Amino acid sequence: MLLANATLPDGRRADVHIVDGRIASIEEPRSQSSAPDRRDLAGALLLPAFIDGHIHLDKTHMGAPLVPHVPGESVRERIAAERVARHAVPLPVEARATNLLRRLVANGTTRVRSHVDIDNDVKLANLEALLAVRERWRPWVDIEIVAFPQSGVMSEPGAPDLLDAALAAGADLIGGLDPEGFDHDVPGQLDIVFALAEKYGKGIDIHLHDGGETGGAELRDIASRTEALGLQGRVVVSHAFSLGDQSPESFARTADALARAGVAIMTSSPAAVPVPPVKALRRHGVTLFAASDNIRDCWSPFGNGDMLDRAAIVASRQEFYANDDLRLALDLATIEPARALGITGYGLAPGTAADLVVIDTPSIEEAVINRPPRKLVLRGGVVAAENGVVAEALPA
Repeated sequence: MLLANATLPDGRRADVHIVDGRIASIEEPRSQSSAPDRRDLAGALLLPAFIDGHIHLDKTHMGAPLVPHVPGESVRERIAAERVARHAVPLPVEARATNLLRRLVANGTTRVRSHVDIDNDVKLANLEALLAVRERWRPWVDIEIVAFPQSGVMSEPGAPDLLDAALAAGADLIGGLDPEGFDHDVPGQLDIVFALAEKYGKGIDIHLHDGGETGGAELRDIASRTEALGLQGRVVVSHAFSLGDQSPESFARTADALARAGVAIMTSSPAAVPVPPVKALRRHGVTLFAASDNIRDCWSPFGNGDMLDRAAIVASRQEFYANDDLRLALDLATIEPARALGITGYGLAPGTAADLVVIDTPSIEEAVINRPPRKLVLRGGVVAAENGVVAEALPA
């Protein structure tokens, strides 16, 4: 395949040749260039495909009738409401996850990390559903699965055994949830989470909503444990609201600990809560990335699976207005999650996988501001979606 007259992220025009699923060369445009499958992009922006490093495929209601949102004053109240409401969703997990994946791929995402609830209500049923969906969608999207104790590790009877079984059954990472705020037992939860990670040789991705100095202490504890087990580069803390709500001294100490341990931070930059300050953390050497989190589920009726929208939300929340800042917002949906999730062979250079998205705009800045249509999405050099429509025939 030849992608002719593409605009690269740095603004240059180029012809991009794809052979055997990888970028073979990037050359100056040639008016007479030819290839068996030549696509003239006419100056449209070419980027590496997006990575959504934190979603909940089992929770989404995508394609189902609206389930009225039940508000809660705390994480515990919202979890209790969800455990009731999820039984009212008429479509099975497989159908809803498929509907969301179709939207994600159409919008240019070819890699996701999904958390899946593990508790005494669903046990491993949602995991088994997502494992089947993952195999079906493997031609178009890579799916990592986190065994997520949404109802706690210490608070939910039998949760450690269920998490152990989930990892044995095929989950890729072990999750956690607010060791202090939900389980009220920081060492107890973290002992179990890190022990399971060590037992199975898996990475860790912990939800941490706990704020202020409490959350800061938990982050430093996670960083210390990460270093002790040699898990640098394999641990993510999602949300980490406390990073936006600490004293300057505590923030610096926490950020340095995270950087030293190679613990990455995911932010969806929600409204009404403190969020991790992206630039300040990057100055300390911390890896951060953006992700969608909840998409049309019991936690939020909003979301559309578009990482350009998420980049714009982060840019607005962080007051990223200058051109360099808008480019950083885009990086948080591409190269930064690739770094945080340990994805190799990713990018826009000879030798990298031809997972690419073509956007109907001439620049990154305008892409983040306007969120224009995706003209083409490639997965391994194969057309996965075109003009917002996913290829129906999945390759063998």
